[in-house]
Amino acid sequence: MPETGSSVQLVDPADTPSATPSGPPPDPYGAPAAPWPGPAPSGVPLAAAGGAASSAMVPEPLVTPDMIAAARARVSPFVRRTPIISTRPGELGLVHGVALKLELLQYTGSFKARGAFNKILVAAAGSGVPEAGLVAASGGNHGAAVAYAARRLGYRAEIFVPASSPVMKRDRIASFGAVVHVVEGLYDDAQAAANAHQYETGAMLVHPYEDVDVVAGQGTMAAELGDQLDSYDTLLVATGGGGFTAGQAAWVRDTRKIVSVEPITSQCLHTALTAGELRDVEVSGVASDSLGARRLGAIAWSVARHFVDESVVVTDDDIRAAQRVLWDELRLIAEPGGATALAALRCGAYVPERGERVVVAACGSNCDPSTIVPPSAA
Repeated sequence: MPETGSSVQLVDPADTPSATPSGPPPDPYGAPAAPWPGPAPSGVPLAAAGGAASSAMVPEPLVTPDMIAAARARVSPFVRRTPIISTRPGELGLVHGVALKLELLQYTGSFKARGAFNKILVAAAGSGVPEAGLVAASGGNHGAAVAYAARRLGYRAEIFVPASSPVMKRDRIASFGAVVHVVEGLYDDAQAAANAHQYETGAMLVHPYEDVDVVAGQGTMAAELGDQLDSYDTLLVATGGGGFTAGQAAWVRDTRKIVSVEPITSQCLHTALTAGELRDVEVSGVASDSLGARRLGAIAWSVARHFVDESVVVTDDDIRAAQRVLWDELRLIAEPGGATALAALRCGAYVPERGERVVVAACGSNCDPSTIVPPSAA
């Protein structure tokens, strides 16, 4: 049964093992782990600063359209079909109209509920969820989604969050009945603590992006989008650890253009595409609580090398301006990560061709409104 009360506890990261396991966490039910692809083989042609890789010499994507279609059937009773707003030329500071896919109106305020529900439902239909319940690490949004899904489905959840995560996000997680553990450091430190908890208790780890069921769940947004719009050319998505971007890319494959947008202060996919291999990056900036992975996920990398067509970066000022225009013109509250994809269009990091039909994923709303709307304007 879910936790009926909630608590916030401090965790010393010195008491946890290394933050970066050498492979995927072992399945608590003894199932074989998904392949863990290493760096791209030398000689793989990757366009500098963006562009999908040639399929030659690159392993197949670990998430497929069939997996996403199955996830959609599985999670549809538990997630919202989020709306689309189409803008006219001149609105949002853009010379062209765009379509906004409002995942910020999803349960718990972000797309993350899709992946969380899919992971838990897959486990429940298979070997079952262990008595120790669920454990996850999160900057806030994933933790809220796991806590919400756990409560809805009747399981216990414990969430490890970095001290850098906003207090309002911790409180949001706790409001869904999860036990919240605060870990000094950044996201990777919280993930190390969550890994340790899983190893010690046998709880089921729900990783935000290193899990094929989670990534397939995130891809249900693109599947849903295809039903809502007759046609479009390009989808802009914000990238953190890569699960959301990989989910959309795994669904559309070569039928649409996928553009990844990251803060210039936290750009793990952009760095990987430029280098042709996974690399650690520095993490900071206004969106670091949701787009703050030190290294792109291996599952995301297996998809991105095939189907992410372009990668761009934006500044914190660009992100803040996009948050403000969403409020000023549409009265939408978007957290920094949720406004990052739009920022790429507004600042010119991505410039559509004439007639290009563009969709922007507005993917999260979990922030203090006062950081966007001055009290005098509220």
